[in-house]
Amino acid sequence: MAKKEINEMSFLDHLEDLRWHLIRIITAVVIVGTFAFIFSRFVFDEIIFAPLDMGFPTYDMLCRTANFIGLNTTFCAEEMPMILQNRTMAGQFSADIWTAILGGFIISFPYVIYQLWKFISPGLHGNERKHSRGFIIISSLLFFIGVLFGYYIVTPLSLNFLANYSISTKVDNQIDISSYIALVRSSALASGLIFELPIIIYFLTKIGLVTPQILRKYRKYALVVVLILSAIITPPDIASQVIVAIPILILYQVSIYISKVVIKNQKRKEKEQHV
Repeated sequence: MAKKEINEMSFLDHLEDLRWHLIRIITAVVIVGTFAFIFSRFVFDEIIFAPLDMGFPTYDMLCRTANFIGLNTTFCAEEMPMILQNRTMAGQFSADIWTAILGGFIISFPYVIYQLWKFISPGLHGNERKHSRGFIIISSLLFFIGVLFGYYIVTPLSLNFLANYSISTKVDNQIDISSYIALVRSSALASGLIFELPIIIYFLTKIGLVTPQILRKYRKYALVVVLILSAIITPPDIASQVIVAIPILILYQVSIYISKVVIKNQKRKEKEQHV
């Protein structure tokens, strides 16, 4: 579609265009989610419930580390002190459906980003549209890294802390399946979205809402926000919060650099136009 045609599109035309992109996104999520539903036994036993096994790679690594420095830790326990149970008639079916939808969204994320890019790219310059492939690859890579970080780091830390936390020996941890899956889901999805920070900063810089100077000026406030986010998605112990905060702070620094590059390129283009 030509640039002129894009500019002449009415508000309703844009809504119609957005509707079709959303339909394609939903279709892709449903198709991939259907396959996840078909293989739900594997998805739950080998992925969702894997952090319940004390042989999970994260526990093994942390146990070896603790033993090396001479610390006693619950990461070396033989089994997780909790039992999963279902207390509603449709509990397991609902868990299966929502897990399949989440799996469909995560796996089809590159296509979701592609469709969103297709919607906004006509309003960009030609040279900006040339970088669409790189944008899709980088944003998808960041998302998947974030999901893996949430699954292998945030989920085990949160699960181990909460399962071993006790107010009395009279209380047993018999956890409803929906509560457990919500923890795994929020940890993975929240981490995946947080890792999209550089992409968000890129677009905010492009439209003039953010500059490197602003990011540097409010760095100390960003640190507080990062610690709050870490406290929300991890158990309330300092070690876990630091482990989660470090990659987020690195992403913030990378975002400052990205914003600086964007501003530099914009100034260079403005000089070329005035020559």
